[in-house]
Amino acid sequence: MQLHIRHETHYLYTEPVKRSIQNLRLTPRQESSQRSLSWTITAPGKQHAQVDAHGNVVHLLTLDQPHREIRIVVQGIVETDDNVGTSLQDRGNLSPLAYLASTSLTRPDAAIAEFASKHNLKDSDKQAALLQLSTNVSERIEYTTGATDVRESAAQAFARRKGVCQDHAHVFIACCRAHGIPARYVSGYVYIGQSNEVASHAWVDAWMGPDRGWLGIDVTHRSLIGGNHCRLAVGRDYLEACPVRGVRRGGGEEEMKVAVAISAGQQ
Repeated sequence: MQLHIRHETHYLYTEPVKRSIQNLRLTPRQESSQRSLSWTITAPGKQHAQVDAHGNVVHLLTLDQPHREIRIVVQGIVETDDNVGTSLQDRGNLSPLAYLASTSLTRPDAAIAEFASKHNLKDSDKQAALLQLSTNVSERIEYTTGATDVRESAAQAFARRKGVCQDHAHVFIACCRAHGIPARYVSGYVYIGQSNEVASHAWVDAWMGPDRGWLGIDVTHRSLIGGNHCRLAVGRDYLEACPVRGVRRGGGEEEMKVAVAISAGQQ
């Protein structure tokens, strides 16, 4: 499948910003399941590209002149593998064991630990067990736009019983790690069969062992990853894989607008 993607992030400030620095993880990963046919990043300021330990392409964007807005636009065409459930070998420099470590956003509390204990993820059919976990997580946490924000943890979302794809991913990761299964957060895009605007998406890679590698699971949609998903970045949690993250001096109040449009073409 060919995914035609346009993603615009627009920051507006009530006062001039003296200086800002942004980390942009907005370049599709080069993996066996996908390749970029074209891809551009348009943004003010200076850009410096590097590859982090997770294998993500990260652009460091710096603006040293006073400004009251930042508009970042990425667009291009990504060709994806249509086979559903295709596993990936690791492309980062980190051992899968690095994705066993808890973070502030994925650390399980007593309630998540009890929930995780009810799932046998070491069943002979590990893939089916993981898919059942994804169903149970998405049933437990009702998808509700605006229910949480990016700073809230898996434990908070689990207690509230409402959240978004980020929360589904964090709770699923916490459960996997409680069973000794490395799991990592994935940020990217998903094509839902329409050409209208959609939000960026998040899902999970679970480690299936050295023979199979990483299995992508869309917890929100209770399904394996296929050609309608485009992968941007991976990390131990949202903070290590989020598309845009930065700091600034000045600016007063901030307003952020995000628009993502995806359509599908033929290979």
